Amino acid sequence: MTTAGAAPVAVPGLRRNMVTVCAMTATIMQALDTTIANVALPYMQGSLSASQDQINWVLTSYIVAAAIMTAPVGWVANRFGRKRIFIICSAGFTVASVMCGLAQDITQMVLFRLLQGVFGAALVPLSQSVMLDIYALHERAKAMSIWGMGVMLGPIMGPSLGAWLTETYSWHWVFFVNLPFGIVTVAGLLVFMDETKLNHALRFDWFGFAALAIGIGAMQLALDRGEQLGWLESGEIITECIVSVVGFYYFFAHSFTTPKPFIQFAIFTDKNFIGGCVFMAVMGLVLFSTMALSSPFMQNVIGFPILTAGLLLATRGTGTFVAMMLVGRIMRHIEARTLIAGGLALTCATLYYMTQWTDQTSVYSIIVVSVAQGFGFGLVFVPLSTVAFLTLPGHLRTDGTAMLTLVRNVASSIGISVVIAELTSGTRRAHAVLTEYVTPFNHAMQMPDVRGTIDMATDTGRAMMDAIVTMQAQIIAFSQDYALVMFLTALAIPAAIIIGSTKATLRQQSEAPDHAAVID
Repeated sequence: MTTAGAAPVAVPGLRRNMVTVCAMTATIMQALDTTIANVALPYMQGSLSASQDQINWVLTSYIVAAAIMTAPVGWVANRFGRKRIFIICSAGFTVASVMCGLAQDITQMVLFRLLQGVFGAALVPLSQSVMLDIYALHERAKAMSIWGMGVMLGPIMGPSLGAWLTETYSWHWVFFVNLPFGIVTVAGLLVFMDETKLNHALRFDWFGFAALAIGIGAMQLALDRGEQLGWLESGEIITECIVSVVGFYYFFAHSFTTPKPFIQFAIFTDKNFIGGCVFMAVMGLVLFSTMALSSPFMQNVIGFPILTAGLLLATRGTGTFVAMMLVGRIMRHIEARTLIAGGLALTCATLYYMTQWTDQTSVYSIIVVSVAQGFGFGLVFVPLSTVAFLTLPGHLRTDGTAMLTLVRNVASSIGISVVIAELTSGTRRAHAVLTEYVTPFNHAMQMPDVRGTIDMATDTGRAMMDAIVTMQAQIIAFSQDYALVMFLTALAIPAAIIIGSTKATLRQQSEAPDHAAVID
């Protein structure tokens, strides 16, 4: 039924379609939870009687647990079977989601979010690995287009769906929404998915895992809490940075000196996989950092209600959806590196326009830029997801998907932390500079419309002027942040040369018979 070390490849039919649906529901379920709970935090804080620092652990606990548990996904799937682990993680994630919705206090919520992160860590890499296996080589671009819709659209749709559920029902429903997805996923996998061949000879590298877990966990904590605590001004952040460095040091020192390391470094001997990791890091940074900036810009600067802001953010998903529908078909005719470079260039162009956004920016301009940016994301994501596994051996595929997911998550955490820190410090700097011009000797302060509405001799007038200056300082800081992301994206474009030629390879694969085993 299966070849050694590989999952069965399904011929087109009901079984493959149902496994595809299950992989997609698992992907969407996990991808949604990366952002859907953010907008509900203020409601949860009051309901659970939590402080601001405590409620932030609802996000931090999930991020840290998911980051730590992503790394061993390849080993666990190879040792115990991909189907078994996929079902356990899907069921565990669903149950943990329901328990989060039923939580009565902040302690329960953080505990259940930890469980959610532990079980959810495997869903995206396992779903990608399954999609790569059940589609023939020449169909993988199409498979990655389908899978990528869940990965990309989940975080984009999360804020708007979370806002709607919270305002229409309650914050509990941002977790209960996972229940139907989880039931469909578990039932479908039980019935339609075949098990992979188990490797009982695998031994777990406990020291390597512990060192990597400590390194990743401490780094994620520092990145997530750095903005709240003042970065290196905080003893906690300094301690977490030191622990992270020590953890990574021991992990690499151990991995390069042991015969069977925790991470199979053979995946990094494949040039295409390295290229995929590079651009996945770029995508994680750009996608999540722009989301972290766009939502507060629309709500705090322009003044849109949360539902309006969520709907405007969702328009980016429209461009992504269209691009993914097209890219899977045209990859046989256009080099993947050309599509990736073109997508990044389009993303840079949209970021340039975003640097010019102000509190007067129209809804039409936001929609046009968002759709174009989403289209650029789609042009990049599908080719890199295909290229990363184009020449990677089948027995390394699950390890590769886990590593690719880990790279994206770490890059997104770094990107969010950097842009939010720059936004805060940039606002302070701009505010300090602008206030230097708020003097009676400034000609603009003597204009009739200003003098008629703002009396600087009164407390009310000074408060109004400070609000105006703060607003302008925020606009400048947002513009500088978008420019920073644009600059980092532009730097990544020349790296497309890492990727080899793919057009000829994909054509040969489409013409050659697929020698992998198939299921009925």
